[in-house]
Amino acid sequence: MAVERKTGLTSFLYSYKYRIMKAFDTADLSLVEAASAYAALGSEQRLGLLRHLTRAGDEGMSIGTLGKATGISGANLTHHLKILTQAGLVQQVKQGRSVICAAADYATFKRLNDFLMAECCADLAEGHRHD
Repeated sequence: MAVERKTGLTSFLYSYKYRIMKAFDTADLSLVEAASAYAALGSEQRLGLLRHLTRAGDEGMSIGTLGKATGISGANLTHHLKILTQAGLVQQVKQGRSVICAAADYATFKRLNDFLMAECCADLAEGHRHD
């Protein structure tokens, strides 16, 4: 059963926007938005968790299985998943007694990648660009 994706980077940023009381346009990924998402990936453990969840696909995996696969457990795992979830990079859905985690939709990752690549080599001379 695929995990239903109800929230994402946009909803996280909406709440983040009001929490820090700064206004920014959510139509295009801004520097503030990208920095928030990339900050969530700022640890080896969180990046490893996201890689495992991406490999698991839409089905995701239970927190217990994820902990065993990554060697991260208990409060540490909960802490890292909370940060990834708040950044809209991970979704969590309760199924019975288990919590299933899955990577956010790939459109979110594409927006982050596009943000980095949008101005690739823009300041280089015409003949040296990597378009």
